[in-house]
Amino acid sequence: MNYALVFPPQFGKIQVSVFAIWLVTISGMIGIWLGQDDWFLPKTPFNLLLGLGLLYWNFPMKNGWRSLLIWSLVYLIGMGVEVVGVNTSLLFGTYQYGENLGFKLFGVPLLIGINWVVLTFLTATICKRFIRHKWLAPFCGAILMVALDFFIEPIAPVFDFWHWEAGRAPIRNFVDWFLVSFILQVLAQKDLPEGKNPLPLHHFASQAVFFAFFYAIYQF
Repeated sequence: MNYALVFPPQFGKIQVSVFAIWLVTISGMIGIWLGQDDWFLPKTPFNLLLGLGLLYWNFPMKNGWRSLLIWSLVYLIGMGVEVVGVNTSLLFGTYQYGENLGFKLFGVPLLIGINWVVLTFLTATICKRFIRHKWLAPFCGAILMVALDFFIEPIAPVFDFWHWEAGRAPIRNFVDWFLVSFILQVLAQKDLPEGKNPLPLHHFASQAVFFAFFYAIYQF
């Protein structure tokens, strides 16, 4: 196969990454919409890992061990609050994870920590691009994360991602999400790339489009 016909020479890794993100997103939307959810939804862990891999490909850790420490803390905090939430209901509310997010530890899929890392990086990078204020940028990032969660929550039980005891996400879920997100945003600000790489915006937009699409279908 002549790959130059698919990816011409000027088609660099940013363009390849954006193409891959939208290809996977649109394929999943169409497949699930056509009733092939039993095939597509169990592939969710692959989608999360692909997104993480594309981000690392475009944004290698610029500060070495310092970067590794910061993003490891984001992962551990994300996992930690979920473990507390699932096992005690002290955070977010009373909920349990389903089977489509992969292997669990203490009732929480290991990939949920990855999801916290990816969403924090995406939203923090987007907000840093437009806002330079020390506290407004993390506030913006936390708002974006909560806004995305607003569309995810009604769809999560349908896709067997997680299930709320009350049947729907309580208000405290969004409050706690904002507080945790803000803390992670402040932490992430210490290790964000410079420049205007469009991948984070495309990656975040693809998730927003995906969940907004199914939110519209299942709500209306």
